[in-house]
Amino acid sequence: MTSNLPGTSTDKSTSSIQVAFYVKPSTSGRTNTSPRRERIPDKPKTSSLTLWNFMRNCVGKDLSQIPMPVNFNEPLSMLQRLTEELQNSNLLDKAASCSCPYEQLAYLAVFIISTYTSSVRTTKPFNPLLGETYEFDRTEDLGWKVICEQVSHHPPNAAQYCEGKDWVLWQDFVIASKFTGNEVQIIPQGEANIEFKKGNAYCWNKVTTIVHNYLIGTVWVDQQGEVKIVGSKKTEGITCNIRFIPYTGSPFRRIKGDYRKVEGVVLDTDGITKWIINGTWDDQIEIIPVLVNDGKNLIGASGRARVAWKHSPLPEGAESYYSFGKFTCQLNEPEENVAPTDSRFRPDLRLMENGHWDEANLVKSKLEEKQRAAARSLMELQHLAEHEGQIVEPYKPIWFKQVQRENGEVIYEFKGTYWKYKQKQDWSKCPDIYFLDE
Repeated sequence: MTSNLPGTSTDKSTSSIQVAFYVKPSTSGRTNTSPRRERIPDKPKTSSLTLWNFMRNCVGKDLSQIPMPVNFNEPLSMLQRLTEELQNSNLLDKAASCSCPYEQLAYLAVFIISTYTSSVRTTKPFNPLLGETYEFDRTEDLGWKVICEQVSHHPPNAAQYCEGKDWVLWQDFVIASKFTGNEVQIIPQGEANIEFKKGNAYCWNKVTTIVHNYLIGTVWVDQQGEVKIVGSKKTEGITCNIRFIPYTGSPFRRIKGDYRKVEGVVLDTDGITKWIINGTWDDQIEIIPVLVNDGKNLIGASGRARVAWKHSPLPEGAESYYSFGKFTCQLNEPEENVAPTDSRFRPDLRLMENGHWDEANLVKSKLEEKQRAAARSLMELQHLAEHEGQIVEPYKPIWFKQVQRENGEVIYEFKGTYWKYKQKQDWSKCPDIYFLDE
């Protein structure tokens, strides 16, 4: 016995309604020749709901059954936020052009550090629905295209695959969160990988993001932990250790340069330092080649420091639209011919972006209840089948597949079929996760 995808209707009589729902938004989307937008509508100026009041009203209730209001969100899905990490993809292009693997690893490290820049925003992205996807094709101007899919809901797991001109990047992370009084810890579990055209390959982990003063006080964000980049194939044995230094000073007086600091080293197979990395993860990173090293001490230390990356300032007035930069504003721009499960078709997210927060909260609640109902139906079907001696297959992603490694770890690999189906405009495999009965 096989199960339907969660949220997928088997009633063919509704198909015309579903198609109308999907096609309508895409007709006003941008085409390949249209200029990309540079900003989004301003955030509404009034919002009486506070997180403290919301949490106080939830006392004694099951929080898993209570939708988090969009008032604390930004108009992006987590899949789009994951794609935002690619805004400094020029650093990967630079790394791909390096003939020295140590220099290449230094630039890769800078790229990884730069992906944390967007975390200075204290608003949270929408949690993706199971089966939600997001593609972003920037082949023409940036040289890469990416596809993401929410492959699991409990635990929440997003998979991503990006093809650049001289590199391929893929990652698969489960996001765990921990609420400790007045702060929230966001703990990614999994790994990211990249392979360059010349055969050098690396994998790395992510660090913990901490949101301070979540309930009381001025909210601010810090990173904590160590990223270890490990080489494989042609670069096996070389590593890079990046330490995100937690801020320990006064929470009331955070001086620029005293927090958000990061430092790292690139090491050869003998553990000898070849490059030094330092700076701040929200502003600027320098890399320095080590010219002389006796294996114990840096002698005369190093060559000239170079600024490998500097964060571009936000456009004037960006604080009125969630402090988004130009690249970030383009992530949720309506676009033609993408899958009907694409984040840009999420009605609650679109309503929020357009300033209709009350309607967005209503639709968000309905979509999340639909997802919970689909999960309950699948569980009931599995119990019924078990009594009848049958097996119901668990939910399977559309564009990614589970693969078990030799060590028993399960990861998600890209099947490689998404872009072929897009070319044919064949979305018959996609569930109707956004369709709501009136």
